[in-house]
Amino acid sequence: MVLAFATATIVLAGCNGQANAIADSTAASSAVVDASASQSKTVQKADKIEVVHFHATQQCWSCTTVGEFALKTIKERFPEEYKNGTIVFRDINGELPENLDMVAKFQARGSSLFINAITGDKENIGEDVRVWRLVYDEKAFLDYFEGKLKELLG
Repeated sequence: MVLAFATATIVLAGCNGQANAIADSTAASSAVVDASASQSKTVQKADKIEVVHFHATQQCWSCTTVGEFALKTIKERFPEEYKNGTIVFRDINGELPENLDMVAKFQARGSSLFINAITGDKENIGEDVRVWRLVYDEKAFLDYFEGKLKELLG
């Protein structure tokens, strides 16, 4: 268990090191909130969910896998919502100049997965950090992420 944690820490540190341009491109310095922490508030049914995977040009296995598993969850377990645009997936290279506005909006740093639960005209952006602990167990990842999206859809 300790070895797995140490390995994950090294991998994430390496990915974040590759993606310094993402962190450098955001002027905002406020802390990013874990989406699961914001879930403890009253959850309003989202009209639309935007799942955004931020990454650098060069990605490690875990960074790529988080994006792949998130998209797989959406396509396989929410096919109608994906088709009609209720759930949108975006894969954003934060190092590209054309994506700097998105990086700033989400306050993305390094490889990350954000969920924006939109209700009316109100956006509720939160980073989901739990997915990094599930990256080595596809079934656990998909089950967890499905539950999170179902909760947001009400």
